[in-house]
Amino acid sequence: MPKIKPSKGAPYARILGVGGYRPTRVVPNEVILEKIDSSDEWIRSRSGIETRHWANAEETVAAMSVEASGKAIADAGVSAEQIGAVIVSTVTHFKQTPAVATEIADKLGTAKAAAFDISAGCAGFGYGLTLAKGMIVEGSAEYVLVIGVERLSDLTDLEDRATAFLFGDGAGAVVVGPATEPGIGPTVWGSEGDKSETIKQTVPWTDYREGEVERFPAITQEGQAVFRWAVFEMAKVAKEALEVSGLSPDELDVFIPHQANERIIDSMVKTLKLPESVTVARDVRTTGNTSAASIPLAMERLLATGEAKSGDTALVIGFGAGLAYAATVVTLP
Repeated sequence: MPKIKPSKGAPYARILGVGGYRPTRVVPNEVILEKIDSSDEWIRSRSGIETRHWANAEETVAAMSVEASGKAIADAGVSAEQIGAVIVSTVTHFKQTPAVATEIADKLGTAKAAAFDISAGCAGFGYGLTLAKGMIVEGSAEYVLVIGVERLSDLTDLEDRATAFLFGDGAGAVVVGPATEPGIGPTVWGSEGDKSETIKQTVPWTDYREGEVERFPAITQEGQAVFRWAVFEMAKVAKEALEVSGLSPDELDVFIPHQANERIIDSMVKTLKLPESVTVARDVRTTGNTSAASIPLAMERLLATGEAKSGDTALVIGFGAGLAYAATVVTLP
């Protein structure tokens, strides 16, 4: 039997560029309060959220992704033709097939890049980043575009007091490429399917299609159960990601957790015993929970505002529906 030649990839991979897109409409808590019995003070104290962005009809999943991706490609200093693969993490592309990644790859002008969608909820960006790293080191692509994008306003029940104020829309993208030294650490990831009912779509699409329910499906969650899981279990995962990367909390420059809830972020910072010198992403205040888009959007804002800088060492962790999670240490572009 003939021997298969080994792949010739790069020794390492890193993030080379980042871009984001936030819809033009800014929605304050006052708009949310038109449908639920609550208060601005309650929403802020429970989540830290002050405003969020909601997409209009033209700001589709594909359109937002193209805008964010164009910025990431320019930031990376490469051309669209050099992108060998496009990975899109989303739960709000409402066509079962084809994958929205193929449309995005075409609109960007890639040279017939491999393109596919993944569904891992709020952990999706971390999953995509890990896949991209593997492609580059394995040699199946030189540059990979990883996109996290959501239009969660389409899956929000505005009469659900527990979730109506949480979700926002947007897209974040990074270009991952070859490196001569490690720029993306080992990933600690997994899922706890026995807890999948704590964050879920209310009913399957078929129930709505067949008239068994009148209300369009929405995202629902068991807030306290999710909070406890995120604070205690995800802090352990974050610690493990640091350990497998050979780092201590004191060696971190930036912490970019999934922007689910500011109380969760504060609790994780405390549990991890991060020093005050570590910059902590708090994009949730003005962007809300954008699921797969939250980490790249927060990363882009930190770099744009100067709160973080190129070359900083950052711990990123995503966690949510599934319950799926992924954490790794990266060098910022």
